[in-house]
Parts: sequence; C-alpha cells; structure tokens
Amino acid sequence: MKDVYLFSGFLGSGKTSMLTDVIRQLKEAGLKPAVIMNELGKLPFDSQAVEEDVPLKEMLEGCICCSGAEKTEAQIQSLLHDQDFDVLIIETTGAAHPVEALDAVYSPLFADQLNIKGIVTVADSKLWLDRASLTPQVRSLFMEQIRHAHLLLANKTDLLTESEQAQVVYELQGFNEKAFILQTTNGRVPLKLLQNMQSTARISKDEIISARIGESFNLGSRLIEFETSFTQEDFEDWVRQLPETVYRMKGYVPIEGIKNPMLFQYAYGMVQWLPEYVKMAPNLVMIGENIKEISVIGE
Repeated sequence: MKDVYLFSGFLGSGKTSMLTDVIRQLKEAGLKPAVIMNELGKLPFDSQAVEEDVPLKEMLEGCICCSGAEKTEAQIQSLLHDQDFDVLIIETTGAAHPVEALDAVYSPLFADQLNIKGIVTVADSKLWLDRASLTPQVRSLFMEQIRHAHLLLANKTDLLTESEQAQVVYELQGFNEKAFILQTTNGRVPLKLLQNMQSTARISKDEIISARIGESFNLGSRLIEFETSFTQEDFEDWVRQLPETVYRMKGYVPIEGIKNPMLFQYAYGMVQWLPEYVKMAPNLVMIGENIKEISVIGE
C-alpha cells in the first residue's frame, strides 16, 4: 500500500512551496516520492520546482476532476506500473474542488494499492481575513477547500499581526472544527504531521475510516463489494434514495443478464452507465459525508 496525499489550496496560497519542502523531507527520511501535478495553463511552471529524480506526471489545461478523472486514473496506473515509489503526492489546481479531486483518486482499478491519507489544504491567512472582497463564486470555492481539509495550514502568518493570527486560527477552527490547524510560513509542514494522518479509507468490505489527525471526520469514503447482481432499475431506485451528502460514486456493478459488471458513475444526482468489455471486480467506491450509516443495496 502506497500512501497518497492530496494537496489542495487556492491559487497563490503556497501549495508549491509546501510540495518542494515535503519532497525534501521525504528524501531525507529515505522515502521515494512521486508527484501528479495539475495545472490550468499550457506551461508547467509549478513542475519546475520538482527535481528530476522524482517521478512526475503533469496534467495541463485540465482539472483533476470531472472529465479529467479518467486521465488521472491513467497517470496513477502508469506510475504504479512503471515507477518505484513510496509516497504519491497529488497537487491539485487552485481551481479544483477537493471532493472532485478525491473522486479522481478513488478508482476501483487500484483501490487496494493506495492508502489515501487525506486532504492537506493550504489557506492564505491574509486572504482569509479579506475573503469578503472575493466574488461570491471564488469565495465559495475558497471556503469549500478549507471546509473539507483534514489538515489545514494557515499559511503566510508572517504577514499578519499577532492579534490577526489569533483571529485567523479562531475563525478557521469555527469553520472546520475537525481539521488540525497549523500556522505556517512558506508552507512548511513537518513530515511527521502528515504521516500521523489517518487514512480516508481502509480497503475492506464496507469499512470506513474518515481522515484527519484525530478520530472522525465528516468527509470520507467507503468501499462496497457486491456478491449478487441487481436489475438496473432496482439499483437506480436505491441510488435515488441516497442522501444529498453522497457526492460521488464510481465502480463496477453486476447487472442481471449482462456478462460483465457495468461501469457506473454518479455525481450530484446524475448517473451514467457504460458497458465494460473486461470482467472487473464488482465493487463501488462512495465519497461523501457521514456515509458509514448508509444502508447498502442487497444487505
């Protein structure tokens, strides 16, 4: 099992500074890092910060979410097949929603090979104090990235007075009470703090462990393994009854009368079925909040 960290944060928050420092710490600890870096532009400016001996996959002009999820799966599969590494770091674009980024990593194809430790969000402390100046859409994304963090870095504290630093920590704790909050400059985070994060999913039947540095966290994942097949109608009836806090589902569902389990994807109430020409393991990854108690079809 290879540990995976998702680095999230708004544009210019200091994610790349954090990435380069974490890579340094991993190497000093004798661990081999690999990186998947997602950027919105055509030129991989941020990737220049990654040293040549670190396996690197880049996704330009895209997003590790939605249509980009399949590309991310291919990049991860390529790394797993071709490279020798211990830890995978995925740096998402500042315009990515953390749930969508998580969705791209949870593929049934390699669910048993990755140990997703959680979302590390870098928040610009000064921007947090000035968030009212952002447009509603941008402010919403900024807040969502912070709300879903398992480990939250209040970065650029050197630009604030002591009273402003205290205000930032107090407000962030009120907004995301489950995350561990670390005040930082230049995105510096001790490797030990990352390693102490609990996994977002332990791959065993219907077991969930929500990620954070403490005990429980709202946003988590669940792996469901199917032992029987269903009609497509019955399965969609079950999906319609799920709460709105289920954000994503992706996997292979055995359907009566069809040879191979079908590829099933769900996002924000929309479902998609695609035929699969290779017999895949019948399982489904669910991402959402407080999903441990949800009853599974067939149980």
